[in-house]
Amino acid sequence: MNPRQAFFTCLHRSPPALLEAALWIAAEHEPRLVPEHSLEAFKDIQQQIGNRLPQLPANELGQPLLRRMNDLGFQQDEHLPLRPQAALMDKVLELRRGQPLALALIALELAQRLQIPLEGVNFPGHFLLRVPGADHLLDPCGGRRLYPADCRELLQRQYGAHIKLKAEHLASAEPLQMFQRLSRNLRQLHLSYDDNLGALINAERVLELGNGSAADYLARASLYQRLECPNAERFDLEHALLLSDDPIQRLRLTERLGHLPPNSIVH
Repeated sequence: MNPRQAFFTCLHRSPPALLEAALWIAAEHEPRLVPEHSLEAFKDIQQQIGNRLPQLPANELGQPLLRRMNDLGFQQDEHLPLRPQAALMDKVLELRRGQPLALALIALELAQRLQIPLEGVNFPGHFLLRVPGADHLLDPCGGRRLYPADCRELLQRQYGAHIKLKAEHLASAEPLQMFQRLSRNLRQLHLSYDDNLGALINAERVLELGNGSAADYLARASLYQRLECPNAERFDLEHALLLSDDPIQRLRLTERLGHLPPNSIVH
């Protein structure tokens, strides 16, 4: 079983094996990585945090869990420009620095093992967490509580004052959505370091996870263009054209398709 197959096997378990799935994603970029070794070492983190949690009902332990993680050094990676290691789980566990989503996946794994109710929230630009039924969200980078006004401020700080907070911004994230977002993050991070093949690995996974958007097909098409694979580029441009609702984008895609050489078929 290759890392991609092992990843999907983890995702299809009940409940999904979040941490192991993220480690198999990392193994696609580091063939020497053995996820079982990282999972064994993770037991020590689980024990340290579990022993330091206060004696409270399970539904009140979400914030203490995140604070204990922070006490152990798990923090948001502030390196600029952000590196792929901020989203590769083996490196996040080793360095204890990561993107909010990577830290959230660790928190969700711990919560599952310690029987603490916690769920992901697909908030734009900064993945968040929530205890089901609570009137606030939690920042995986330290455990700060975020009420609606805080969420509105966070959203506008990232995207501008014209952006309005919507109910969809606070929707719970299913595991598939989390890993699609993680794959998109990694696609962009590898691309920012001119690692086209690394970016392609993640671009392919984004689409394998289903419900790919025009932007996802266009992103992979651009990678195929860089790698001089015109047939594959054409395939993705045609799919982006089918999915796009933007007349200007559709015109540009049509023009770009017109500049590609005809399909070459090898018999």
